[in-house]
Amino acid sequence: MKRLLHGLALVAFATLLSACGPQRQSVFPPTITIQQMRVQPDGAWQLTVRFQNNSYTGMNYQSIEGQMDIAQGIPVRVHAAFDLDVPSFAGDVVQVEVLPTPAMSQALQAIAGKGSAGQLPYTLRGVVHCAPNLEDHPDNKNPRDFPFTSNSFLSPVPGVPNTFR
Repeated sequence: MKRLLHGLALVAFATLLSACGPQRQSVFPPTITIQQMRVQPDGAWQLTVRFQNNSYTGMNYQSIEGQMDIAQGIPVRVHAAFDLDVPSFAGDVVQVEVLPTPAMSQALQAIAGKGSAGQLPYTLRGVVHCAPNLEDHPDNKNPRDFPFTSNSFLSPVPGVPNTFR
């Protein structure tokens, strides 16, 4: 009995000591999607790109490097640098301009008159560069790169010309 109590006391003591170590940061890849797309007067597309932070700590998103393809066509480059602080389990957006190919513009025009019944598949993929928020963890300045892929559809927004979601 004495030996059992002694063993339990050692286990409890070891558990307490392990809790005294540095706090682990649970950092997970963000979810990156196109929240909205507007066709600009010059033909460029303005993407509203949503960053959903899936980490237990705030993250500072700094840039995105990737590509977007519409209806499995030739992809276009998606690149932007920014300074976006997103708290844990929250989301925020940035504006990114892309220059579509003529085939992409034609595919978009084909669904524009169909209203919300029109759908155009897209894939957004690449790498996002970020770091844990220094206010949350001033001792961790390690930058991180997360690959991402997002597959969804764009549909015309009823009553709002040149806008797709």
